[in-house]
Amino acid sequence: MQEAAILLMLLGVLSEGEALHLIQLPATSNVAENSPPGTSVHKFSVKLSASLSPVSPGFPLVINSSPLTEAFRVNSLSGTDFEVVTTGKEQLDFETGPNIFDLQIYVKDEVGVTDLQILTVQVTDVNEPPEFQGNLAKGIDLYIAEGTNPGSIYQLEAFDPEDTSRNIPLSYYLISPSKSFRMSANGTLFSTTEFDFEAGHNSYYLIVEVRDSQGLKASTMLQVNIVNLNDELPLFTSPRRVFTIPEELSPGTIVANMTAEDPDDRSFTSQLLYSITTVNNYFVINQLTGTVQVAHRLDRDAHELRQNPTISLEVLVKDRPYGGQENRIQITFIVEDINDNPATCAKFTFSIMVAEREAKGTLLLDLNKFCFDDDSEAPNNKFNFTTPSGVGSSSRFLQDPAGSGKLVLIGDLDYENSSNLATGNKYTVIIQVQDVAPPYYKNNIYIYILTRPENEFPLIFDRPSYVFDVSEVSPARTRIGQVQATDKDFPQNSIRYSISTGGASLQHPNVFWINPRTGELQLVTKVDYETTSTYSLRIQATNSEDTSSVTVTVNILEENDEKPICSPNSYFLAIPVDLKVGTNIQNFKLTCTDLDSSPRSFRYSIGPGNVNSHFTFSPSAGSNVTQLLLASHFDYAGGLDKIWDYKLLVYITDDNLLSGRKKAEALVQTGTVTLSIKVIPHPTTIITTTPRPRITHWIRRENMYSPSAWYVPFVITLGAMLLLGFLVFLIVLLIRAICRHCPRKTAMDKQPLVKKGEMKKAKREALVETIQMSTIFDGEARDPVTGEIYEFNSKTGARKWKDPFIQMPKWKESSPQIAAPRRAAAEGNGPLRATNKEEDRLSGKVQSEDVDLASRNENGKPGTAKNRNPTLTSRASPKLHMGK
Repeated sequence: MQEAAILLMLLGVLSEGEALHLIQLPATSNVAENSPPGTSVHKFSVKLSASLSPVSPGFPLVINSSPLTEAFRVNSLSGTDFEVVTTGKEQLDFETGPNIFDLQIYVKDEVGVTDLQILTVQVTDVNEPPEFQGNLAKGIDLYIAEGTNPGSIYQLEAFDPEDTSRNIPLSYYLISPSKSFRMSANGTLFSTTEFDFEAGHNSYYLIVEVRDSQGLKASTMLQVNIVNLNDELPLFTSPRRVFTIPEELSPGTIVANMTAEDPDDRSFTSQLLYSITTVNNYFVINQLTGTVQVAHRLDRDAHELRQNPTISLEVLVKDRPYGGQENRIQITFIVEDINDNPATCAKFTFSIMVAEREAKGTLLLDLNKFCFDDDSEAPNNKFNFTTPSGVGSSSRFLQDPAGSGKLVLIGDLDYENSSNLATGNKYTVIIQVQDVAPPYYKNNIYIYILTRPENEFPLIFDRPSYVFDVSEVSPARTRIGQVQATDKDFPQNSIRYSISTGGASLQHPNVFWINPRTGELQLVTKVDYETTSTYSLRIQATNSEDTSSVTVTVNILEENDEKPICSPNSYFLAIPVDLKVGTNIQNFKLTCTDLDSSPRSFRYSIGPGNVNSHFTFSPSAGSNVTQLLLASHFDYAGGLDKIWDYKLLVYITDDNLLSGRKKAEALVQTGTVTLSIKVIPHPTTIITTTPRPRITHWIRRENMYSPSAWYVPFVITLGAMLLLGFLVFLIVLLIRAICRHCPRKTAMDKQPLVKKGEMKKAKREALVETIQMSTIFDGEARDPVTGEIYEFNSKTGARKWKDPFIQMPKWKESSPQIAAPRRAAAEGNGPLRATNKEEDRLSGKVQSEDVDLASRNENGKPGTAKNRNPTLTSRASPKLHMGK
C-alpha cells in the first residue's frame, strides 16, 4: 500500500509538469553471487525535461527494494549517465539468500519534475572452492608432548559452499613434505616418530590443501609445537656446606648463596624454586635466587643459641611448584659471640632512705646484686665499677673495697645540720659500670640518697584558742577568720585542717567550712542570731606525723534582718462615701511584730494606690499597733475623685538602730500589707458606668434585719441554768426553721415604690417599672456602726445582712435610732426612717436591690426618655420591708 501511494504521487507530479524520463529503465540485470563491492549491475541515463533543468543533487537513488536490502546503490558516471553497483554491506549468496531484487529508482530535477522506474536484479550462481571454517582458515597451532607415541594428532575439516547437502567428498593433501608427519585423504594428521625436546627440533610448520571434485582448492597452515617435559632432577652447583657468621647481623643480611641448575632447561633461564624445609626462626631463602638471609635477630647470648650456637638447615630445590623434580642438601651455620652487650643492671636508678642519725660504716647498697653482663663468653661478660662522684657525696659515701660496687656511709647526715640543708638533704651518687673488653661499654648508675628526718617537735597552733565574730546577715562563703598551726621539724610537711566537732544547726549539719590547706574558716550558709548566737568548734590540724586541736568560738552578731510581720496581712474594707474625716475605718487595727526590733521602732507609710491621700495611719510611727483613718473627704461630685475601689500597699519599716552603730550602718527592714478599700456611694449618688442604649437603671435598696452572732453567757449558775440555756437554744433553732419556710408579708409591701410627686420630679417622661431581681453578693464587711456582718455586690454597691431571719439582739433594739422607727413601722404609722446622718448611715446598709428596667412613656408603651444618655441611679428605698 505504501509503494502504491508513492507511485500515485509520482504519477501526479509527472502529469502536472513536462516529462523527465529514466532511459534504459525499467530493465532486468544479472549479478554474480558474492560479488565484491562496486561491481556494476546496470547502466542507465536520464532524459531531462524541456526546461533542461539539471538533476537534483543526490538523485537518482534507490528509494525501496523488494525484498529490502542495502546491497545496491546508484553511482554517477557523467551528467546524465548513471549505473547501479553493489555496496558490499550485505552478502549476495545464491544458495542461502534471495535471488531476485526489485529496485525502485527515483529521479528528480531542480524544478521538481520526477520519474520512478523499476530495475529487476537477478543473482546468478558461481562455482566456489572449498573453505576451512573458523580459526582453521587462518592457521592454528598444535602441541605435542615430547615422548608421545606416533599416531593421530588432529582431524582437519573443510566444506564446499556449492554442496548444501554435504554429500560430495573432499580430498586433503600435505603440501610441505616431512618425515615426522603424514596426512590421510580424509584430513587426519599423523605423527610418524617420537619427539625429543632436548634433541633440537621443537617446532614444525605444515601446509595442508583441500580440493573438490572440480579441482577447486584451498589451503591453510599448521604449526606443530613440541612440549618439553620435566624428567631430570635439579643439581646443586654451590660447593660450600658450612658457614660461620657473627651474632647480631641485621635482618636481610645475606649469609649464603645456594645455586642449582635443571638439565631439562640448560639453554633457558632456570625457573627453579628454593625453600628451607627445617623449621627455624632465624633464616629465610629467596625462592627464586637461592640466597639465604637473616630473618630475625641472632642473639648468641639468649635462648637456645646460648647453649648451642650451631644451626642446621635443609634446603630444597624444585623445578616447578607442584609435581616437579626436586633435590635436597644440608647446610650448617655457626654463630660466634661478640661483645655486644654492655654491663647492665636491673635498674640504673636507686633511691635509698637513710635515717639522719645512721651510724658511719653502714652498708647502703651492693650493686653486684643488680648488675650483670649478658654476653655468653669471657672476657665479653666481665665488668667493674668506677669511683663514686656527685656533689657532696665524696665526703659522705665510698666503695669499700674500691671498685667492688659496695657503697657505705662515711659522713654525717644530720638533718638539722645547716651544711646538710645546703644540699636539701638529698645526695646524688654517680657510679659507672663498664666492660673490661673492647669496646668498653659504660652505663651510669644514679643513686639518690635521701635523709629521713625524725619527729622532734610537736605540731602546735599559734594561739591557744580563737574567737571570731560574724554578722548574722553575712552571706554564704563569708570569711570568718583563719587558724594556723606550725611544726618546727624540717622539712615542713603540709598541714591539713578540718572541723572535728561543732558547727551544726537544726537545719544544716555543717554551718562552717574550713579550707584544708590554708585554715581559713568560712560560712557554708547564713546564720541566725535569734536561733543560735554562739558556736563552739574544734579545729584539728594534721600533718604526716602529728595531730593537734584547738577550740574556735564564733560569735554571731545580731543584725536587723527580720522584716516586720503584721496581722492582718491583707484585708478588705468598705466605707460610705460620706464617712467623717478622722474616723477609724471599720475600727481597723494593724498589729505588727519583729523578732529583732522594739515595738516603738515601726514606721508606717502608704505606697501606691492612695490617690488624693484619703487614707492615713495613726500613729504613723513609734508603735507596733496603728489604726487606719480617713484623712480627707471624697469629692466625686466635683470630679476630684474618680476611683471607688482603692488598693493600698502599706509599708511597715522598723527603724531599728542597734546600739554602738552609726545610723548610716544600720540595717532597715520593710514589710508590706495589702488593703482593698471599696467606697460605697450615697443612695442618691449617680454612678456613671458604661452606657447601655435606652435603659435606665433604678436601684431600690431595702433594709433587712439580720442578727449578729449572739453569745450565750458561759459563766452562769451551775446545773439548772446550763440546762435552761440549752433548752432555750433549741427553741430558737426551731423558730428560725419555721421563719425560713413561712415568710410573712407586711402592709408596707403594698405601698408604691415611687410616689407621683417623685415621678414628676423625674421629668415625667418615664414611667418606672420595678422588677425584683436577685443580686449576687461577692464580698463581706462589718458595719462600722452596728458591728454587724453584711454581704455586698462590688459592682453595684448592693448590700444585705448576712442572715436576715434571725432577730437582732435586744441591745441593738434598745438603740433609739433603730427602736423608734421599728416600733412605728410595726404599728403601721409610717415607714421605717432615720434622720440626719444616722439616716444616711442606716440607708447605706441595704440588703437587696430592685432593678427597674424598660422605661415607658406617658402612653404606657415602650419608649425612650428625653435624656438619651441613660444613667445608673442608686436610690434608697423609702420603706423598710420587715418581712424580707
